[in-house]
Amino acid sequence: MKNTEKNTITPPVKSCLLALEDGKTYTGKGFGAEGTAIGELVFNTSLYGYQEILTDPSYAGQIVTLTTPEVGNYGTNDEDMESRRVYARGLVVRRLSKIYSNWRAQTSLDAFLKKHGIIGISEIDTRAVTRHIRDKGAMRCALSTEISGDLDECRNKLVEIARQSPEMTGLDLTKEVTCDSTYPFGSGNFRVAVLDFGIKQNILNLLAGEGFELTVYPSDTKAATILNSHPDGIFLSNGPGDPAACVDVLQELPQLIDSKIPMFGICLGHQLLSIALGAKTFKLKFGHRGGNQPVKDLLTGKVEITCQNHGFAVDKDSVPKDLEITHLNLNDGSVEGFRHKELPIFAVQYHPEAHPGPNDSNYLFTRFSDLVRTERKAKVI
Repeated sequence: MKNTEKNTITPPVKSCLLALEDGKTYTGKGFGAEGTAIGELVFNTSLYGYQEILTDPSYAGQIVTLTTPEVGNYGTNDEDMESRRVYARGLVVRRLSKIYSNWRAQTSLDAFLKKHGIIGISEIDTRAVTRHIRDKGAMRCALSTEISGDLDECRNKLVEIARQSPEMTGLDLTKEVTCDSTYPFGSGNFRVAVLDFGIKQNILNLLAGEGFELTVYPSDTKAATILNSHPDGIFLSNGPGDPAACVDVLQELPQLIDSKIPMFGICLGHQLLSIALGAKTFKLKFGHRGGNQPVKDLLTGKVEITCQNHGFAVDKDSVPKDLEITHLNLNDGSVEGFRHKELPIFAVQYHPEAHPGPNDSNYLFTRFSDLVRTERKAKVI
C-alpha cells in the first residue's frame, strides 16, 4: 500500500454551481478543471469504476452524478482508461476523498480531471440530485466555477445557459467519439470488422481474446469498404447520442445486413441494428446507468446482473416479427436483447464487457465467436 501521507489531496476550495434547465440549482465545491460545462445530467449507481465511467465514450455530452457517497479514494492510473480521453463533460459527487491509496494508483482524481480539462463538483447532496432526475427525468444542465458578483444572478444566468444547450434527442455524437482512421487490433484466424461508434477498450480486449483479428473502422465508413475486406464477422459498438439521429450509419447498415455475415451489436450498436431491421427507439425517462441492472435471458431463463449505460431503448411494440426478443430488463420490462430468426444477427442493450461491473454476461462474446466459426465452416462445406 502506498504511503497515504504522500497521497493527501488538498480539499477543493473554489465554489461551484450546478444548474438544471428546470431552474433547480445546487452549490458545492469545485475540483478538477475550472470553467463552465454543459451537458445532459444523468446518474450512475456503480459503487466503483469512476475512471472507466469518465472515459467511456458513451458518456459524451453528459455530466455524470455518482450515487456512491465517497469518490476518489483509490486514485487513477493509465491502465484503466476505456478510451483515449475523458468523454463525460463533468462529474458530480457527494464527497471527494482527501487521500487516495492503491498499489496501482498514479495520481488523484482531482489531478486526473485537471489534466483532461473536466470540471467536478463535490459537497452537494447527490441523493437529492438523483431523486430529482429520477422524478423529473434526465435534463440539460450547466456546471460552472466561474462565479462572481450576486449569487442569484449567477444561478439565473447558469440556468439560462442550460436551457440554451442542445437536447440529447436528435443528437448524433458518433463522429465526436469515433477513431480518426482504420486500425488493426489483435490477431487470430477469423477476421472481424468493428464499427467504432465510441467503443470501449475492454470490448476490443475481449473480442481479441476470442481469437479474432480485428479491423476497427470509423463510424462513417461505407458498407462497401467493409464488405470488400471479406470479414468473417461484423461488430457494432456502443456509443453516445440518439440512435435515430445517426442517419449516415443507418443508410449503410442494410447492405451489411443483406451480406448475411454474422453480426453482433452492443448498446448503440443494438439500437442501430434494431432500427435498420424495422424497430423504433425512444428516450427513457432517466436511463439505465450502473453495474446492478437485472436482465433475464429468455433463451435460458437465467437472470444476469449487468452493467449498463444508455438513455434510449428499443420500443418493444415496434419489434418486427422476424426478430425474437431474447433479453428483458426486470426493473422496467424494456428490451435488452434480440436475435434475428433467419439471419446470423444478435445484439444486446447492456455492456457484457463488464468493466467496471459483474462478469455474468461475458458468454455473449463466446456466443458471437461460435456464430462466426459456425458460419465460416458452413461456407467451406
